[in-house]
Amino acid sequence: MPSRRDIAPCLWFDTQAEEAANHYVSIFEDSKIESISRYGAEGFEIHRKPAGAVMTVSFRLRGQLYTALNGGPQFKFNEAISLQVFCESQQEVDDFWQKLIAGGGSPGPCGWLKDKFGLSWQVIPLRLMQMLVDTDAAKAGRVTAAYLQMQKFDIAALERAYAGR
Repeated sequence: MPSRRDIAPCLWFDTQAEEAANHYVSIFEDSKIESISRYGAEGFEIHRKPAGAVMTVSFRLRGQLYTALNGGPQFKFNEAISLQVFCESQQEVDDFWQKLIAGGGSPGPCGWLKDKFGLSWQVIPLRLMQMLVDTDAAKAGRVTAAYLQMQKFDIAALERAYAGR
């Protein structure tokens, strides 16, 4: 259950909150479903959900709390918010990219993708973050020029750009 100290993003779904939470929990270590609440008969005239339908799913990904809400079709995800996954290796980048895009997701530019629910993710190598904060502006500039041409990040190609090769 959430505690008073938790701050949780609330992700609005039409009817797929439980499916999405289960999908995300299956991808990340140290993740679990915490609780599920259901709509009652009260308020049907407002929420239009049958009694017993999933209302919210509280879940943790790598220890971070999230809430998934079945709120209806009024709102859709867009790129104004995304979840960032920081990776140690190319294998991790490839693995998370494949799992998050599976089942109908789509690639985007610069490490971004949308999953099958329309939620935007950024799969980012930690090494990229280190290169971008280098005090040598030429190195950071070459890395930026390289990653702007990518969808899924290629750490070896970023390293070549960083080295000026």
